[in-house]
Amino acid sequence: MRTIFRVVAVLAVLAALAAGGGAYVLWTRMHEPFRGFTGEQFVDIPQGAGSRAIARRLADAGVVSDTWTFRAAVRFLSRGQALKAGEYRFADPASPLDVVERLARGDVYTDAITFPEGLSIDEMAEIFESRGLGTARSFREAARDVHAIADLDPAAQDLEGYLFPETYPVTRKIDAPALVASMVDRFKTVYAELTKGRQAGELNTRQAVTLASLVEKETARADERPIVAAVYRNRLAIGMGMQADPTVIYALRKRGHYDGNIHRVDLGIDSPYNTYRYRGLPPGPIAAPGRAALEAALNPADGKFLYFVSRNDGSHVFAETLTQHNANVQKFQIDFFRAGRSGRSGKSGR
Repeated sequence: MRTIFRVVAVLAVLAALAAGGGAYVLWTRMHEPFRGFTGEQFVDIPQGAGSRAIARRLADAGVVSDTWTFRAAVRFLSRGQALKAGEYRFADPASPLDVVERLARGDVYTDAITFPEGLSIDEMAEIFESRGLGTARSFREAARDVHAIADLDPAAQDLEGYLFPETYPVTRKIDAPALVASMVDRFKTVYAELTKGRQAGELNTRQAVTLASLVEKETARADERPIVAAVYRNRLAIGMGMQADPTVIYALRKRGHYDGNIHRVDLGIDSPYNTYRYRGLPPGPIAAPGRAALEAALNPADGKFLYFVSRNDGSHVFAETLTQHNANVQKFQIDFFRAGRSGRSGKSGR
């Protein structure tokens, strides 16, 4: 009997040692950084996937060494119900515990795409395609869906002016409709903030955004935007033509005729966007205005300015009368270029 008791005791000790050793190995493996791939690895976790399926995807991708250790880490951290779907990017060695925490945080992979202020839909479409997110055509098609803006602008034929210029986080799988929807949502948020508590004025949303797009294209200076907006508002008030070069450029681009310069003959192009030929605002926005341009259009400066001309250094000089304006044109345009110095061509608002 003593022999049997000794054997049982020895087996119990060995089992305890084995269990302790296994636990130690498991503890070590859960904390040990692992990387079974080269470069970078993307892993897509489907919606509704359980820890077993997730573990298999991670192990197959070389993110974790085996499924058992990952699932043990999930149980240890009590994260079984917290793992989030999405695409994850892995580049550096990571322990199973670290991987579990990343999935629990929903630290999905995103990149950033930036649309500067003052771009048209066509120009934004080219950026979209250049980033490998889809074709320019798909972006333009998505920008023709006006349902999202119908409450603010029932006359909109496309989303020109309503795709807010900003930097957006995007996944590798985002498509044009999803990105366009985000841009419209951002516009609506910003516009609501700028118009909160404001009484309805003489301009509706479409007119205000159209005016803002002219301001955006005319000047990049913060101190000038409200004054430029005032020039156009003053012209509208007296029925004077906008005479804005950017509207002519927009009309030429829509016909594929813009070569980088405005020629005298271009000022006669028969287009509703040609504000040299047709008075009032163009029929719609010509670009995407940023927050500052929108604010300037809604809050123009006080004053009776009707004209402005470039100083050829990025700034403009403003005038209330045609006599003052002609003197400014003589000084900053005619005399400037006669002297042989290079500079920017004159801006609109003549």
